Amino acid sequence: MSDYSQPDPLPTNLPFVVFSKTIGRGAYASIKKGKDENGEVFAVKFIHKKNAMASGNISRRQMDLEITIHKHCGIHPNIIQYFANGEDAVWRWIAMELAEGGDLFDKIEADAGVSEDIAHFYFTQLISGVTYLHGKSISHRDIKPENMLLDQDGNLKIADFGLAAMFQLRGERKLSTTICGSPPYVAPEVATRSYHSDLVDIWSCGVVLFVMLSGNTPWDEPSDMSWEFIEYKKTKGRTGDELWRKLPTEALSLLRGMMKVDTATRMSLEDVRRHPWFTRRNPLLAENGNCTNRILLATQLMEGLHIDFNRPFTSSQELESQDFERLPCTQPVHVTAGRQFLERGRIGLPASQPIERRARELSSTAPVARARDIKSSLREDPMMSQFAPVPQIPPSLTQVAQRFNDICPPQALTKFYSQLPFQQLLPIISESLHRVGIAVPPQKPEVYDDEYQEQVWIKIQTTDSRRCPLSGDVIVDRVSEDMASIEFIKTKGDPLEWRRFFKRVAVLSKDAVYMGDGYDD
Repeated sequence: MSDYSQPDPLPTNLPFVVFSKTIGRGAYASIKKGKDENGEVFAVKFIHKKNAMASGNISRRQMDLEITIHKHCGIHPNIIQYFANGEDAVWRWIAMELAEGGDLFDKIEADAGVSEDIAHFYFTQLISGVTYLHGKSISHRDIKPENMLLDQDGNLKIADFGLAAMFQLRGERKLSTTICGSPPYVAPEVATRSYHSDLVDIWSCGVVLFVMLSGNTPWDEPSDMSWEFIEYKKTKGRTGDELWRKLPTEALSLLRGMMKVDTATRMSLEDVRRHPWFTRRNPLLAENGNCTNRILLATQLMEGLHIDFNRPFTSSQELESQDFERLPCTQPVHVTAGRQFLERGRIGLPASQPIERRARELSSTAPVARARDIKSSLREDPMMSQFAPVPQIPPSLTQVAQRFNDICPPQALTKFYSQLPFQQLLPIISESLHRVGIAVPPQKPEVYDDEYQEQVWIKIQTTDSRRCPLSGDVIVDRVSEDMASIEFIKTKGDPLEWRRFFKRVAVLSKDAVYMGDGYDD
């Protein structure tokens, strides 16, 4: 993946060594790995100050506040830990805990969600983290999937304190006035510019639970611009929407309490922790809040991902086309909107999400052997289970796995392989993108004809089914003489919406997808 587009060199007086390419990027910041003199590895967020102020409307005071609040958070098992910060004339940097397990919602199936036990496990950890923050008078104000990361054992970590605020100072409760957050997850009172930010977090946690159980958000935004929200409000949470009808009864009761439009009657965190669904027995949840069986948790998450090639992929919502063009892979994306709720232009990826792809060293001496090696490794790759008729992690892998990451890889699972040569593969992918509303300009003839073409980038800019910005790259990469990888890397947007987009393209490109010999029997 290309590094941050700015030509400015990173600071030279860093108290650590930067040893990775970019593992996360946005319009004005990039995330890299750092290593100190003791060999400890962590994530470093580099903020380009000029771009942050010009493109993201982020003031110096706001950058200072993010660091101050994150530092004030202290240490909690479900919070990304702050380590240090610094700056030079160009860059501001923040060193923090590296979430080695990647993004939780990269492992959740769109339009399906996860089992009740898995949803309960991660919801319990989310509430634990938010309760801790509120105990320090900190409201996160941007609880959403992109900011829910995993450690190498599969435990949840709340990330990104760029929109966080103190809701109580010197014993006095204060109101927030900033409109911020992601439209589907934000509470309705945020639009009034006068709200209690701790109550906003409770609403957002409720939406996250809804998404884990259903695989979709309940509405575009909680305003009169959304018919789903109008019905929810009119029926006092007893909407006839199909998504709500599928929810477990006790979970439905909890959601209605957390998502009360009237903030005076909305559940407190104490109410949430006493609710019968929250206190239910869960075989995955230990008394200390960790997982009783991380291999089982990882296996269930992976086996919940499925791409059904036997029927066209459909969703309750359709992607909307916007202006699309093939752009250089490092060009920043600028999105404007005139909606009631606007997501502030911040970094497009969580603060420590590892999306670094595996190293691909092309062998010029033995490409055929390299191809055999790739096929052999794919037989044991848990990512391939999503393409099987019945998703299943190979028993040989679960028997030797020691950690969550041994089964559930940290990188996004929006990727497939193909044995077709570029001149056959690229037209199929381009046609599939056209069919979902992404207008890919015609490629130059040499791109299709050059048998030694090694990599093609296609820039994606669209709006998702909830009318929120969705952007990223489709990277077609030659990994051997007769094998290519097609990787969908999200740079901005909801991970479930990105997976929904990936699935549609994969199904439409069925003839090009390598299913994996190990899953055919």
